[in-house]
Amino acid sequence: MSIAPSMTEPLAVAATLRGISSMATQAVLAELRLMYTQQTAVAVDLQAVGGVDAARRVAAGEVFDVVVLAADAIDRLATSGHVLAGSRVDLVRSPVAVCVHHGAAKLDISNEAAVRQAVAQAPTLSYSTGPSGTYLAGLFQRWGLADEVAAKLVVPPPGTPVAQLVAQGQAELGFQQLSELMHAPGITVLGNLPEAIAHITTFSGAVCAASGQPDAVRALLAHWASPAATPAKQRHGMQPA
Repeated sequence: MSIAPSMTEPLAVAATLRGISSMATQAVLAELRLMYTQQTAVAVDLQAVGGVDAARRVAAGEVFDVVVLAADAIDRLATSGHVLAGSRVDLVRSPVAVCVHHGAAKLDISNEAAVRQAVAQAPTLSYSTGPSGTYLAGLFQRWGLADEVAAKLVVPPPGTPVAQLVAQGQAELGFQQLSELMHAPGITVLGNLPEAIAHITTFSGAVCAASGQPDAVRALLAHWASPAATPAKQRHGMQPA
C-alpha cells in the first residue's frame, strides 16, 4: 500500500543554480540572488569575471545554468547555440561614468567639449575592455584622439577594475560602468558621461544551453526582471531595462 506524502513535507526546490556574469553586474546580482534565495530557498552560485572571459567560457562549453552579460554578447551566444533561443531577459540599463583619484582636482565633465579636454590633458587614462570600452574607443577615434589615447592608455588586466588602477595612481582618469565605480574605494566619481555622449549598456540574462534546469533559470530571471528588483538596481547605479 502506498503512503501519501506528509502535508508538512517541504516542497522540492531546484538544485543550486550556477551562473556567470560580467563584473559590471556583480554587486547588484549579489543582492538579487540573496533576495531570491531568501524567498524561494533556491541557491544561486554566481561568478563575476571580465565580460569577454565570461562569454568565452560559456562558448567553450563550461557548464552554467545562467549567464548575465551585455545584451549583444547574449545575442551572439544565442546565435552560436550556447544559450537557449528566446530565453534572453533584459535586466538593467547601466551608464558609463568617469572617475579620478580621491583627492585629485575635480575635472569638468559637464559637456562633450569638457570631456574631450579632460581626455586630451590626462597623462594616463584607463577604460575597460567590455562594451563601454568599445564605445569609448570609437568616441576617441571620432575626436581625433585615438593615437594620443593609445600612447597613454593603461589597459586593465582581466578581472581588474578600472577603479583599482585609478585608486593606485596607475591611471589619472578612468571610465567604466557607474555600478563598478560608485562603491570603489580610493576614487572620486565625477558623474556619468554628459547626455550628448552618454552611453547606456543593457545587461541581460539567458538560460545556458548546458543547463539541466531551464525552467528554474527562467523563474530566476523573471524575478530579477520584476518590479521587486528595482530598488536594488537603483542602489547600484542602474535602472530596470
